[in-house]
Amino acid sequence: MALPAYTTTGERIWHYTFRVICGLIFFFLIFPILVIVPLSFNTVPFFTFTPEMLSLDPEGFSLRWYKDFFTNLNWQGAVWNSFIIAIFSTLIATFLGTLAALGLSRPHVPYRTAIMGVLISPMIVPLIISAAGMFFFYSRLDLQGTHIGVILAHAALSTPFVVITVTATLVGFDESLIRASANLGASPTTTFFKIIVPLILPGVISGALFAFVTSFDEVVVVLFVGSFEQRTIPWQMFSGIREHISPTILAVATLLVIVAIMLLTTVELLRRRNERLRGMTPG
Repeated sequence: MALPAYTTTGERIWHYTFRVICGLIFFFLIFPILVIVPLSFNTVPFFTFTPEMLSLDPEGFSLRWYKDFFTNLNWQGAVWNSFIIAIFSTLIATFLGTLAALGLSRPHVPYRTAIMGVLISPMIVPLIISAAGMFFFYSRLDLQGTHIGVILAHAALSTPFVVITVTATLVGFDESLIRASANLGASPTTTFFKIIVPLILPGVISGALFAFVTSFDEVVVVLFVGSFEQRTIPWQMFSGIREHISPTILAVATLLVIVAIMLLTTVELLRRRNERLRGMTPG
């Protein structure tokens, strides 16, 4: 976009300098991630670029490590555990987080700020402290080393993301729509599902996606609360780096990057849809 004609020389210099700085920061953050993509197609069991790869020789590239990921029973078990734990923890976190956000959106809720602080505390407290506390707590309840324990732990970590996302969606919510629905004879249940839910649905889905990613990517808590039977993909990657280094880890990391890009794209599309519903952007 061209700068206005009235901009000064200093403003023009700062405009382009700012773009260069942003580009350098973006490169600094993204380049380490991009390096693992070509390495995941390596033919040798090392984290290095071979001469064939550097010369772009097709013989230097292989799908060997992707095949190992899809055929190795340890990796497939980790994938199954990750999806099961992430799906159920997301359902719990979405349900609880949405209810909490709806309750806190009421104007006369006492101690609303304090309650919100408690709800989002899992995002603030260092993860190692939360993991240690969950370990001792679930040990007393005989939930340590069980799928239920890991699911509940991940739900506790994921709920704040749902609360924040749905709360942001409820900002500026037109309360007159609820009153109009009641005046037309609709019951509270009908009002909730016909009026409130369609308007907050983009925020709920966005929060659910963040909750799913949080659970799917979490490794510290599952190391404390889980056992070998609850080994997830991050746990398997962590163990692989410590015990048996294999480029299969790079193939898994590449697949996770692709999944993350797809989820972020979905969140952005939902955000734009929410803005259109609110009339903030043209349809």
